[in-house]
Amino acid sequence: MSGPALKHVDSHSAIHEAALNEAIELTNMLDTLHQENEKEKALELAYVLIEQWETRTLAHADAEENGLYKDLVEEDPKVKDDIIALTRDHNLLRVIVEEIKEELPETGINDAIIQRFQSLIIVDELHNKKEMEVLPDHDH
Repeated sequence: MSGPALKHVDSHSAIHEAALNEAIELTNMLDTLHQENEKEKALELAYVLIEQWETRTLAHADAEENGLYKDLVEEDPKVKDDIIALTRDHNLLRVIVEEIKEELPETGINDAIIQRFQSLIIVDELHNKKEMEVLPDHDH
């Protein structure tokens, strides 16, 4: 079973918003450091940002997949396709994070790395919006 906070739209939305706002702020800082050619600080921040995505958003995604999503499908089998799509979003986030982790030691911070971090934000925003529509106590 998933925890009550995950099933309640307002608290679940707050969890997403806090992690996403943190990621946006760190990504903006990373972009600024990159623009100012602060290579060492930018690289250090990139690793902090990777950790932030892994410990906040992806850990939360794991919890959703292992509890909430299964519960939602059991309660209403019609949401199965939505749950598959939401899980795919999580997998996209995981793939992008892994790509960043692989490329970062080889390339350092460059525009492509910054774009990948920004793509994480876009995928997560779209995912969160869809997930809030799927949660059972959401007003349609």
